[in-house]
Amino acid sequence: MTADSTEKPDASVVRDALGVGVAVGLSGFAFGVTSAGSGLGLLQTCALSLLVFTGASQFALVGALAAGGNPFTAAAGAFFLGVRNAFYGLRLSQVLALPRAVRPFAAQWVIDETTAVTLAQPTRRAARIGFTVTGLSLYVLWNLTTLLGALGAKAIGDTRAWGLDAAGPAVFLALLAPMLKTTTERAVAGLAVLLGLTLLPVLPAGVPVLVAALAAPVALFVEGRRGGPERRAAAAVSPGPEGPEDVEENR
Repeated sequence: MTADSTEKPDASVVRDALGVGVAVGLSGFAFGVTSAGSGLGLLQTCALSLLVFTGASQFALVGALAAGGNPFTAAAGAFFLGVRNAFYGLRLSQVLALPRAVRPFAAQWVIDETTAVTLAQPTRRAARIGFTVTGLSLYVLWNLTTLLGALGAKAIGDTRAWGLDAAGPAVFLALLAPMLKTTTERAVAGLAVLLGLTLLPVLPAGVPVLVAALAAPVALFVEGRRGGPERRAAAAVSPGPEGPEDVEENR
């Protein structure tokens, strides 16, 4: 974002941010249903959305609990998924340049959607508007629909009889899919799914999620081993700014 960046009307930024906030915020209903179906109470379900506020981690936690997993294992899996938000925060702190007094409160809204909207803006003003509108609309709707989903699940009774236990994994995949933009990311996701499904019948609930996290370093290691020799070979062949032709011409 530079001073000569193309200006974007505030109304356009607000419209885009609201679109993301409303679309994703409504999926909180599925979380409320899934959480209540896993055995968590109404207050526990609402507290997760109020305090954790990161959909992938919340779905991972209640999904592991619903499968009978150990609470500590379930929490560990959710924690590892949420670590990415810390890296988002490092980037957004430079883009937004918020006052120090505001940063602790803004940190609660540092998630996939607010990061995507913020980084898509051409100026700092637009980025701040996009972050604020996306974060506020998503936080309010996510918590409201979580409450409605949990209340609805109580009225329905056994959510598994209605097939609603599949809502959590379905929304989780819907949140994950748009993030897989490169071949490496898709390879990591594919390997993680393969590990999780393979180990699911033989390990306690929640543990396959932790093991599946090993897909990331494995895939990155393989990518590095494969790309290393290719990059070195390309560097050796490329003449660079002072290649053979340049040297010959300078004589």
